[in-house]
Amino acid sequence: MARRFGGRFSPDAAAPDPRAAAVDPVRIKAAGSRGRLLYVPPFVLVVTSLGAGPAVLVTALAGAGVLTLAAWLLQEGLRAQAAYDARKIARRPVLPRKMLASALTGLGVALAALTGDSDIMGSALYGLAALALHVAAFGIDPLADKQVAGLDRFQQDRVARVVDEAEAHLTQTAAAIASLNDRRLIARVAGFQRVARRMIATVEADPRDLTGARRYLGVYLMGARDATVKFVEITRRGPDAAARAKYEALLTDLEQNFAARTEKMLVDDHADMDIEINVLRDRLQREGVSLKTKGNE
Repeated sequence: MARRFGGRFSPDAAAPDPRAAAVDPVRIKAAGSRGRLLYVPPFVLVVTSLGAGPAVLVTALAGAGVLTLAAWLLQEGLRAQAAYDARKIARRPVLPRKMLASALTGLGVALAALTGDSDIMGSALYGLAALALHVAAFGIDPLADKQVAGLDRFQQDRVARVVDEAEAHLTQTAAAIASLNDRRLIARVAGFQRVARRMIATVEADPRDLTGARRYLGVYLMGARDATVKFVEITRRGPDAAARAKYEALLTDLEQNFAARTEKMLVDDHADMDIEINVLRDRLQREGVSLKTKGNE
Protein backbone atom coordinates (compact mmCIF):
# COMPACT_ATOMS: atom_id res chain seq x y z
CA MET A 1 0.00 0.00 0.00
CA ALA A 2 2.80 2.41 0.87
CA ARG A 3 4.56 1.80 -2.45
CA ARG A 4 2.17 4.12 -4.26
CA PHE A 5 3.96 7.09 -2.62
CA GLY A 6 7.43 5.91 -3.59
CA GLY A 7 7.19 6.26 -7.30
CA ARG A 8 9.91 7.26 -9.68
CA PHE A 9 8.78 10.91 -9.74
CA SER A 10 8.02 11.21 -6.05
CA PRO A 11 9.65 14.28 -4.42
CA ASP A 12 11.66 12.11 -2.04
CA ALA A 13 12.52 9.41 -4.54
CA ALA A 14 16.20 8.66 -4.86
CA ALA A 15 17.94 9.10 -8.16
CA PRO A 16 18.48 5.84 -10.01
CA ASP A 17 21.94 4.36 -9.80
CA PRO A 18 23.15 3.20 -13.22
CA ARG A 19 25.30 0.58 -11.50
CA ALA A 20 22.48 -0.72 -9.30
CA ALA A 21 21.49 -4.36 -9.32
CA ALA A 22 19.22 -5.58 -12.05
CA VAL A 23 17.07 -7.45 -9.52
CA ASP A 24 14.05 -5.23 -8.96
CA PRO A 25 11.65 -6.74 -6.37
CA VAL A 26 8.73 -4.69 -7.68
CA ARG A 27 9.29 -5.89 -11.24
CA ILE A 28 9.70 -9.49 -10.07
CA LYS A 29 6.47 -9.33 -8.10
CA ALA A 30 4.68 -7.78 -11.06
CA ALA A 31 5.86 -10.61 -13.30
CA GLY A 32 3.22 -12.84 -11.74
CA SER A 33 0.40 -10.55 -12.88
CA ARG A 34 0.25 -12.41 -16.21
CA GLY A 35 -1.41 -15.31 -14.41
CA ARG A 36 -4.14 -13.37 -12.61
CA LEU A 37 -6.78 -13.93 -15.25
CA LEU A 38 -6.52 -17.67 -14.72
CA TYR A 39 -8.36 -17.26 -11.41
CA VAL A 40 -11.53 -16.40 -13.36
CA PRO A 41 -12.29 -19.81 -15.01
CA PRO A 42 -12.54 -21.69 -11.66
CA PHE A 43 -15.09 -19.16 -10.42
CA VAL A 44 -17.09 -19.38 -13.64
CA LEU A 45 -16.99 -23.19 -13.50
CA VAL A 46 -18.47 -23.32 -9.99
CA VAL A 47 -21.15 -20.72 -10.71
CA THR A 48 -22.35 -22.48 -13.87
CA SER A 49 -22.54 -25.84 -12.06
CA LEU A 50 -24.62 -24.78 -9.07
CA GLY A 51 -27.93 -26.11 -10.42
CA ALA A 52 -26.63 -29.16 -12.28
CA GLY A 53 -26.92 -31.77 -9.51
CA PRO A 54 -24.60 -32.96 -6.75
CA ALA A 55 -22.31 -35.13 -8.92
CA VAL A 56 -21.65 -32.33 -11.40
CA LEU A 57 -21.19 -29.79 -8.61
CA VAL A 58 -18.62 -31.94 -6.79
CA THR A 59 -16.73 -32.50 -10.05
CA ALA A 60 -16.84 -28.77 -10.75
CA LEU A 61 -15.56 -27.94 -7.27
CA ALA A 62 -12.69 -30.38 -7.72
CA GLY A 63 -11.85 -28.90 -11.11
CA ALA A 64 -12.06 -25.36 -9.74
CA GLY A 65 -9.73 -26.25 -6.88
CA VAL A 66 -7.18 -27.75 -9.26
CA LEU A 67 -7.37 -24.74 -11.59
CA THR A 68 -6.96 -22.30 -8.70
CA LEU A 69 -3.88 -24.14 -7.47
CA ALA A 70 -2.53 -24.09 -11.04
CA ALA A 71 -3.04 -20.31 -11.27
CA TRP A 72 -1.21 -19.75 -7.98
CA LEU A 73 1.69 -22.00 -9.00
CA LEU A 74 1.93 -20.16 -12.32
CA GLN A 75 2.23 -16.79 -10.58
CA GLU A 76 4.97 -18.07 -8.31
CA GLY A 77 6.73 -19.69 -11.25
CA LEU A 78 6.66 -16.48 -13.27
CA ARG A 79 8.18 -14.57 -10.36
CA ALA A 80 10.87 -17.20 -9.90
CA GLN A 81 11.62 -17.00 -13.63
CA ALA A 82 11.92 -13.20 -13.46
CA ALA A 83 14.35 -13.43 -10.53
CA TYR A 84 16.35 -16.12 -12.35
CA ASP A 85 16.57 -14.01 -15.51
CA ALA A 86 17.65 -10.90 -13.59
CA ARG A 87 20.63 -12.55 -11.90
CA LYS A 88 23.98 -13.44 -13.39
CA ILE A 89 24.39 -16.42 -11.07
CA ALA A 90 21.26 -18.33 -10.12
CA ARG A 91 20.18 -21.81 -9.24
CA ARG A 92 17.32 -23.41 -11.08
CA PRO A 93 14.05 -23.54 -9.12
CA VAL A 94 13.86 -26.61 -6.91
CA LEU A 95 10.13 -26.94 -7.62
CA PRO A 96 9.17 -26.58 -11.33
CA ARG A 97 6.11 -24.45 -10.61
CA LYS A 98 5.26 -23.50 -14.20
CA MET A 99 5.38 -27.10 -15.40
CA LEU A 100 3.26 -28.23 -12.45
CA ALA A 101 0.83 -25.42 -13.28
CA SER A 102 0.58 -26.68 -16.86
CA ALA A 103 -0.12 -30.23 -15.71
CA LEU A 104 -2.72 -29.09 -13.18
CA THR A 105 -4.37 -26.84 -15.77
CA GLY A 106 -4.75 -29.84 -18.05
CA LEU A 107 -6.26 -31.88 -15.21
CA GLY A 108 -8.57 -29.06 -14.18
CA VAL A 109 -9.84 -28.53 -17.73
CA ALA A 110 -10.43 -32.28 -18.07
CA LEU A 111 -12.54 -32.26 -14.88
CA ALA A 112 -14.39 -29.18 -16.11
CA ALA A 113 -15.15 -30.94 -19.40
CA LEU A 114 -16.66 -33.87 -17.48
CA THR A 115 -19.30 -31.52 -16.06
CA GLY A 116 -20.59 -31.02 -19.61
CA ASP A 117 -21.42 -33.45 -22.37
CA SER A 118 -17.91 -34.83 -22.91
CA ASP A 119 -17.02 -38.44 -22.14
CA ILE A 120 -13.75 -39.48 -20.52
CA MET A 121 -11.86 -39.61 -23.83
CA GLY A 122 -13.12 -36.21 -24.95
CA SER A 123 -12.32 -34.69 -21.54
CA ALA A 124 -8.80 -36.10 -21.68
CA LEU A 125 -8.29 -34.54 -25.11
CA TYR A 126 -9.50 -31.18 -23.82
CA GLY A 127 -7.06 -31.50 -20.92
CA LEU A 128 -4.13 -32.30 -23.22
CA ALA A 129 -4.98 -29.32 -25.41
CA ALA A 130 -5.12 -27.04 -22.37
CA LEU A 131 -1.77 -28.35 -21.14
CA ALA A 132 -0.15 -27.73 -24.52
CA LEU A 133 -1.59 -24.21 -24.78
CA HIS A 134 -0.46 -23.41 -21.24
CA VAL A 135 3.11 -24.45 -22.04
CA ALA A 136 3.04 -22.49 -25.30
CA ALA A 137 1.78 -19.36 -23.52
CA PHE A 138 4.00 -19.40 -20.41
CA GLY A 139 6.89 -21.75 -21.20
CA ILE A 140 8.65 -24.05 -18.77
CA ASP A 141 10.84 -23.49 -15.75
CA PRO A 142 14.63 -23.05 -16.05
CA LEU A 143 16.16 -26.51 -16.06
CA ALA A 144 19.81 -25.58 -15.47
CA ASP A 145 21.74 -23.35 -13.09
CA LYS A 146 22.95 -20.04 -14.49
CA GLN A 147 26.72 -19.97 -14.21
CA VAL A 148 29.67 -17.73 -14.98
CA ALA A 149 32.44 -19.04 -17.18
CA GLY A 150 35.70 -19.73 -15.37
CA LEU A 151 34.16 -20.61 -12.00
CA ASP A 152 33.70 -24.10 -10.66
CA ARG A 153 30.38 -25.38 -9.37
CA PHE A 154 31.38 -25.02 -5.71
CA GLN A 155 32.21 -21.32 -6.05
CA GLN A 156 29.02 -20.58 -7.95
CA ASP A 157 26.95 -22.42 -5.36
CA ARG A 158 28.57 -20.31 -2.65
CA VAL A 159 27.71 -17.09 -4.47
CA ALA A 160 24.13 -18.20 -5.19
CA ARG A 161 23.60 -19.22 -1.57
CA VAL A 162 24.94 -15.92 -0.18
CA VAL A 163 22.88 -13.90 -2.69
CA ASP A 164 19.70 -15.83 -1.85
CA GLU A 165 20.24 -15.24 1.88
CA ALA A 166 20.96 -11.55 1.31
CA GLU A 167 17.82 -11.11 -0.76
CA ALA A 168 15.79 -12.88 1.94
CA HIS A 169 17.13 -10.48 4.60
CA LEU A 170 16.33 -7.45 2.42
CA THR A 171 12.82 -8.71 1.69
CA GLN A 172 12.10 -9.33 5.38
CA THR A 173 13.44 -5.90 6.30
CA ALA A 174 11.21 -4.20 3.74
CA ALA A 175 8.17 -6.19 4.87
CA ALA A 176 8.76 -5.26 8.52
CA ILE A 177 9.11 -1.53 7.91
CA ALA A 178 6.17 -1.50 5.47
CA SER A 179 3.86 -2.60 8.30
CA LEU A 180 4.27 0.87 9.87
CA ASN A 181 2.92 2.63 6.74
CA ASP A 182 5.50 5.37 7.28
CA ARG A 183 6.32 6.93 3.92
CA ARG A 184 9.66 8.41 4.97
CA LEU A 185 10.98 5.26 6.64
CA ILE A 186 9.89 3.09 3.73
CA ALA A 187 11.82 5.38 1.38
CA ARG A 188 14.91 5.27 3.66
CA VAL A 189 14.89 1.48 3.76
CA ALA A 190 14.38 1.35 -0.02
CA GLY A 191 17.45 3.58 -0.42
CA PHE A 192 19.52 1.23 1.72
CA GLN A 193 18.25 -1.74 -0.29
CA ARG A 194 19.44 -0.12 -3.51
CA VAL A 195 22.92 0.30 -2.06
CA ALA A 196 22.97 -3.28 -0.77
CA ARG A 197 21.76 -4.68 -4.10
CA ARG A 198 24.52 -2.77 -5.85
CA MET A 199 26.99 -4.78 -3.76
CA ILE A 200 25.11 -7.97 -4.65
CA ALA A 201 25.37 -7.09 -8.34
CA THR A 202 29.11 -6.44 -7.94
CA VAL A 203 29.63 -9.85 -6.34
CA GLU A 204 27.61 -11.55 -9.06
CA ALA A 205 29.67 -9.79 -11.73
CA ASP A 206 32.93 -10.90 -10.09
CA PRO A 207 32.48 -13.70 -7.50
CA ARG A 208 36.06 -13.18 -6.35
CA ASP A 209 34.67 -10.27 -4.32
CA LEU A 210 32.57 -12.67 -2.24
CA THR A 211 35.21 -13.07 0.48
CA GLY A 212 35.25 -9.34 1.23
CA ALA A 213 31.49 -8.92 0.93
CA ARG A 214 30.27 -12.01 2.74
CA ARG A 215 30.11 -10.38 6.17
CA TYR A 216 28.16 -7.46 4.70
CA LEU A 217 25.68 -9.64 2.82
CA GLY A 218 25.25 -12.01 5.73
CA VAL A 219 25.91 -10.67 9.23
CA TYR A 220 25.22 -6.98 8.53
CA LEU A 221 22.02 -7.55 6.55
CA MET A 222 20.78 -9.94 9.21
CA GLY A 223 21.54 -7.32 11.84
CA ALA A 224 19.68 -4.69 9.83
CA ARG A 225 16.68 -6.99 9.60
CA ASP A 226 16.71 -7.70 13.36
CA ALA A 227 17.11 -4.01 14.18
CA THR A 228 14.19 -3.17 11.90
CA VAL A 229 11.96 -5.78 13.54
CA LYS A 230 12.88 -4.46 17.00
CA PHE A 231 12.26 -0.86 15.94
CA VAL A 232 8.84 -1.78 14.55
CA GLU A 233 7.92 -3.49 17.84
CA ILE A 234 8.92 -0.38 19.80
CA THR A 235 7.07 1.98 17.46
CA ARG A 236 3.86 -0.03 17.65
CA ARG A 237 3.78 0.56 21.40
CA GLY A 238 3.87 4.30 20.78
CA PRO A 239 5.92 7.02 19.05
CA ASP A 240 9.53 7.05 20.20
CA ALA A 241 11.63 9.88 18.76
CA ALA A 242 14.87 8.54 20.25
CA ALA A 243 14.38 5.08 18.80
CA ARG A 244 13.51 6.56 15.42
CA ALA A 245 16.62 8.77 15.41
CA LYS A 246 18.83 5.79 16.29
CA TYR A 247 17.24 3.66 13.58
CA GLU A 248 17.67 6.33 10.90
CA ALA A 249 21.28 6.82 11.99
CA LEU A 250 21.80 3.07 11.65
CA LEU A 251 20.44 3.18 8.10
CA THR A 252 22.77 6.04 7.25
CA ASP A 253 25.79 4.18 8.63
CA LEU A 254 24.83 1.04 6.74
CA GLU A 255 24.39 2.92 3.47
CA GLN A 256 27.76 4.63 3.82
CA ASN A 257 29.61 1.45 4.76
CA PHE A 258 28.01 -0.65 2.04
CA ALA A 259 28.68 2.05 -0.57
CA ALA A 260 32.31 2.43 0.54
CA ARG A 261 32.91 -1.32 0.47
CA THR A 262 31.36 -1.64 -2.97
CA GLU A 263 33.49 1.20 -4.32
CA LYS A 264 36.59 -0.50 -2.90
CA MET A 265 35.67 -3.74 -4.65
CA LEU A 266 35.22 -1.90 -7.93
CA VAL A 267 38.56 -0.09 -7.54
CA ASP A 268 40.30 -3.38 -6.71
CA ASP A 269 38.76 -4.95 -9.81
CA HIS A 270 40.20 -2.16 -11.97
CA ALA A 271 43.59 -2.54 -10.29
CA ASP A 272 43.56 -6.29 -10.94
CA MET A 273 42.69 -5.66 -14.57
CA ASP A 274 45.56 -3.17 -14.92
CA ILE A 275 47.97 -5.70 -13.44
CA GLU A 276 46.79 -8.41 -15.82
CA ILE A 277 47.14 -6.05 -18.79
CA ASN A 278 50.69 -5.07 -17.76
CA VAL A 279 51.69 -8.71 -17.28
CA LEU A 280 50.25 -9.60 -20.70
CA ARG A 281 52.02 -6.64 -22.33
CA ASP A 282 55.37 -7.68 -20.81
CA ARG A 283 54.86 -11.25 -21.95
CA LEU A 284 54.10 -10.19 -25.52
CA GLN A 285 57.13 -7.93 -25.61
CA ARG A 286 59.35 -10.79 -24.47
CA GLU A 287 57.91 -12.84 -27.30
CA GLY A 288 58.98 -10.12 -29.74
CA VAL A 289 55.50 -8.70 -30.39
CA SER A 290 55.54 -4.93 -30.85
CA LEU A 291 52.60 -3.16 -29.17
CA LYS A 292 51.64 0.21 -30.60
CA THR A 293 49.55 2.71 -28.69
CA LYS A 294 47.94 5.89 -29.90
CA GLY A 295 50.65 7.92 -28.25
CA ASN A 296 53.37 6.11 -30.19
CA GLU A 297 51.74 6.26 -33.60
